[in-house]
Amino acid sequence: MSNLLKKYFKDEKGREVIYRGVNLPAKIPSKLSGEDHRKISFVGRPFPLDEADEHFGRLSNWGFNLLRLSVSWEAIEHSGLGVYDEDYLIYLEGIVSKASQYGFKIFIDFHQDVWSRFTGGDGAPGWTLELAGFYIPDLEETGAAVLHKASEKKSHILWPTNAYKLAAATMFTLFFGGSYFAPNKIVLGKNIGDLLQEAYINMVKVVVKRLKKHEAVIGYDIMNEPLSGYIGCKDLHKKFGLFQLGNSPTPFQSMVLGDGNSVKVDVWKQRYVAILKTEKKELNHRKKRAWQNSSSCIWKDHGVWDYNEKGKAILLKPDYFKNHNFEEEFYKPFLNKVAKAIHEISPDAFLLIEHVVGSKPPHWSEADAKNIIFTTHWYDGVLLVTKKFFSFFGYDILKKKKLMKSPKGLRKAFANQIRELKNFAKKQMNGAPIMITEFGIPLDLKDKKAYKTGDFSLQDKALDRSFLAIDDNQVSSIIWNYTSHNLNKRGDHWNGEDFSIYSKDQNDNSFSIYSGARAKNAFIRPYPMKIAGRVEHIYFNMKKKEFEFTFEHTIEDVATEIFLPNLHFGDGFTIQLSDGAYEIDGQILKYFHTNNLEKHTVIIKSI
Repeated sequence: MSNLLKKYFKDEKGREVIYRGVNLPAKIPSKLSGEDHRKISFVGRPFPLDEADEHFGRLSNWGFNLLRLSVSWEAIEHSGLGVYDEDYLIYLEGIVSKASQYGFKIFIDFHQDVWSRFTGGDGAPGWTLELAGFYIPDLEETGAAVLHKASEKKSHILWPTNAYKLAAATMFTLFFGGSYFAPNKIVLGKNIGDLLQEAYINMVKVVVKRLKKHEAVIGYDIMNEPLSGYIGCKDLHKKFGLFQLGNSPTPFQSMVLGDGNSVKVDVWKQRYVAILKTEKKELNHRKKRAWQNSSSCIWKDHGVWDYNEKGKAILLKPDYFKNHNFEEEFYKPFLNKVAKAIHEISPDAFLLIEHVVGSKPPHWSEADAKNIIFTTHWYDGVLLVTKKFFSFFGYDILKKKKLMKSPKGLRKAFANQIRELKNFAKKQMNGAPIMITEFGIPLDLKDKKAYKTGDFSLQDKALDRSFLAIDDNQVSSIIWNYTSHNLNKRGDHWNGEDFSIYSKDQNDNSFSIYSGARAKNAFIRPYPMKIAGRVEHIYFNMKKKEFEFTFEHTIEDVATEIFLPNLHFGDGFTIQLSDGAYEIDGQILKYFHTNNLEKHTVIIKSI
């Protein structure tokens, strides 16, 4: 680990630092102007500046010391290419400044999901799609994307399928590999891919320049959940992607649909814990086009497919995107370009690098960008898809979807999954440190029963299981998420998701710092914050309110600090020490080890 990385994973006294962070999403605008996607504002996302003290005070009291603050490309540059929203940048600085007053460290997360709001996710401005030739109003009818509707209960599952539909898959292919796969698509004198990457990097530079003077900002997540588009697809005739649900055209069918044709496609539906192909359905009855009148399908223009003499669509190059290593050929060069741009402005900044879900990260060497952290997302897959908690079974995705049939087996499998991600960092990322930058659970289990009863014990169990896997690996983590405007009816206001550990509807406006919290027994938990050595064991028994911690000291005469939440230990506790002494400072337990032992154990039990 470089000296710069040690600066934040070790404090000024040489103690190891464990971060417990929270995501502050900002996926949707605070202000819209009808259908004009250029006249919007993200000022007030994640929350208005005059509410910041309330939210930061709450999060600090709950034991968080790190924020992952979402900043989208659309928020910065929604009005048009090279036009930056000054009001939003001023607001962003205000939020960062206020967070620093509460002692938070901050990662700026350049956030996107399946390209943009106009392709069923969030992130990129609408004009990026228009530059590529897409006609936004007809993307859904042509099967090019599935868009969120408040009435759709299953939209939390459907939105990832946009990754393999025409609009998002095309945009990511162009963004990362436009000059290779679409060399004839020239916009404003440049290849579309070069233009999009240049615009993205310039947007990043605008943000970094504004925030470089804020010491609380320690790093930048270069791109949330990057996707490879069609790059690497072996056969455009066949089902493509990790996840099929709802209307599921093949890549070739998507291209034909987008060009104004009706096509019958497979439909997949969720059946309890399984997803099955159930029927075929004809899409695009009105034969709309996903492309502007002045534009033809990019992939047709490049000879991937065409119509025969009878007017039937035929696939000419089913393997057009085959035999390419996305991570090495396209993703890593992009990462290095962004890294260079950031470090020219802020040389000490961390660079957070994610990988494509289901794939290994690119191989990193000494010749590549420095000061990187491998950041990955990890979720309880069965719970995520079904919104049902099963204490006794699940799937181990690392063992060919092996069925786990006991709580003990599940805990072991989850811990192993995170351990494997740590191995990615060691083997693929040149020994970079790892951080889980997203994990969490849907809070609306059992059809939102807890919202009526106030009993979140099921959610506590589900979230505790994820935290145990993280504690077993002693890694820093950032929970998804804290949405200040979350409501029981609308959740996080995005694609039917309801992950927020806080909701306005659970806030009874009492003086309790826990008002509004959901699954608080699981996420407000003890953990070692600053350790005078190397961690060996962390375990919190949420039900019994017992905490065990073992470490081997590497420095002397310095206290180890443990977050000891009043929620679990405020009525008193007993403490068992292997040696040494302790003192209490608010919700911080300071443990002073002796030098007589190499390993030290702290056991705390609520009375």
